[in-house]
Amino acid sequence: MDHSLAVRETAAGALRNLSACGGFDVCDDMVTNDIMTPLVALLKECSTGLDANQLSPKKCRGMNKNYIEDIANEAINLLWNICECNNTALYIFNKEGCLEAVLHYMKKFATNVDLAISVANCLQAVTEDNPDLLSSFDASAQQVLETVMLCPESTMKHILLRTLIAGTIWNIKDTIPPGSLGSTVNAILKIFSESLAIDAGETIIHMNEAEKNRLKFAVEAEAEENMNDITENCVLSEDDNMEEIPKGKLRRENDVSDLLPSDKWELKEVTALLTAQQTALEIIVNMCCSEDPSDDEWEELSSSDESDLFMENSYNEGSGLLLSPLCLSDEVNSAFLNNLIPKKILEKTAFPNSVALDICMHNPSWKPLIKKLNTVQCRALTCLQSILLVSDLDCLGGASALQSLAQHLSQLIFSKTELPTDTEFLEAVTSALRALLQTMASKNISQCMSPEQLLALCEAGIQSSNASVRVNVVSILGIFGSVLAKGQDTAETLKMIGKFLLEVAMKESSLVVAGEALDALFDVFADGKEAEKAALQIKLLPTLKEFQPVFRMRMRKEGKGQYSTDQLCVLDNVKMNLRRFIAYQETLGKTPT
Repeated sequence: MDHSLAVRETAAGALRNLSACGGFDVCDDMVTNDIMTPLVALLKECSTGLDANQLSPKKCRGMNKNYIEDIANEAINLLWNICECNNTALYIFNKEGCLEAVLHYMKKFATNVDLAISVANCLQAVTEDNPDLLSSFDASAQQVLETVMLCPESTMKHILLRTLIAGTIWNIKDTIPPGSLGSTVNAILKIFSESLAIDAGETIIHMNEAEKNRLKFAVEAEAEENMNDITENCVLSEDDNMEEIPKGKLRRENDVSDLLPSDKWELKEVTALLTAQQTALEIIVNMCCSEDPSDDEWEELSSSDESDLFMENSYNEGSGLLLSPLCLSDEVNSAFLNNLIPKKILEKTAFPNSVALDICMHNPSWKPLIKKLNTVQCRALTCLQSILLVSDLDCLGGASALQSLAQHLSQLIFSKTELPTDTEFLEAVTSALRALLQTMASKNISQCMSPEQLLALCEAGIQSSNASVRVNVVSILGIFGSVLAKGQDTAETLKMIGKFLLEVAMKESSLVVAGEALDALFDVFADGKEAEKAALQIKLLPTLKEFQPVFRMRMRKEGKGQYSTDQLCVLDNVKMNLRRFIAYQETLGKTPT
């Protein structure tokens, strides 16, 4: 609250950086030390001063700088970081009526899109899982959001702004009258569709060329200006009978930084686009989960053995129709199809444009875009997984579309000489493949990946340090093996699968992965002559009987404290199913052939 606006801006910026880099611990300390009191006061003061401060006493002479808006931008980002990390800060946000001040800043979106984007990020954070705030979104508040959503500007920053506001409206969907929900969801997904339709690779190529041209013209303009200075100095030197080195030329030789643009707007545009696409994909994943679990719960569901249990509970016995909790509402399902969302998501699962990657690799300031491009691809794969879990066969395009999708995922995994090792990509692509194979198996659609390909993937994936990847590859092998068990002359392949799964179950360090491997064994060897033949040859029954007490002992020793309640529940089911499966295998041995 210093009297100097420059000091305020610097202080708010420093705190913002601390909150962003320090994570939960630093944000908790800030709240404990009562940062919210001065922060809320600053936000309200700046909000009040916005209209009174139009065009200047607070503008720097000769500079296009509005201190009030710049201070507000730093403060909003600080508020966003703290509220995202600390529930007490969120409670104070609700209690102190901060929404009104924050929405007032949003009205500046036409003249200060950067401030508006900061506000939109903050709004998306404070509206997520915050039912106490919903009553504050009256008609006037919703009108502000609607106005921004209808903004016709086509810059990448405006696309990001509309995407963030669409996400906020999804968060407060419970305040929307039922009669308007369908049109609202369609408007949200239309914005996401427009964002995802833009080719980020081509945008990078175009924007990089634009940056080169701008810098070239800037250098030429500078050279022309300096030539004019030289001419003027020559005239002066003739008049004064003396020589003088042109100042402009000397400055350029000693320091070329003044030739660089003050802001890299082309790079900022591409960054805004990739952020918009990542945000859109993340919100679509949330849309696919009707019961709206927390981030941690959804992560466990999408990448652990619990998703199989969820899949089984989601199918109506006999009909194969998906039911609650994993199902799309009519409004969302219709809007998905109207806006070609599945098609746009599939396009984003492809590897980034090689020319664009090369540009980023050879340009230090653009190099961070490579990670953003890869993140968008991974989010698209996660999105694809979610849609596979909640959509029926017709919405997915039928059996031929699923087979084409299997080929596409196969190309992503096997197109290079070595299997992928990037953990984030491997988790995303194996999660998508797992959901796809599960869907195809449940619909009796023939699978077009070879046993050799899947075994190669599983052997690579089981070496991953990420337990979710290991769970996925084990589950994939179980799904594939259970389909093979129904065929003819598959005993040799089933033997390889059985040996692999047995080794994982007995040697895996994670109980969750070991439990998944046992579950997969139960599925593969549950039925069929080929499965019986393979089980005898790999000595499945005696091996499992010997391993059963070891598994029980591991559960007693490692279970408590290391695993969540839900994971322990699943492991208890595995333990019970192991006993039943051994009993079942024993009856097979007693039955005359």
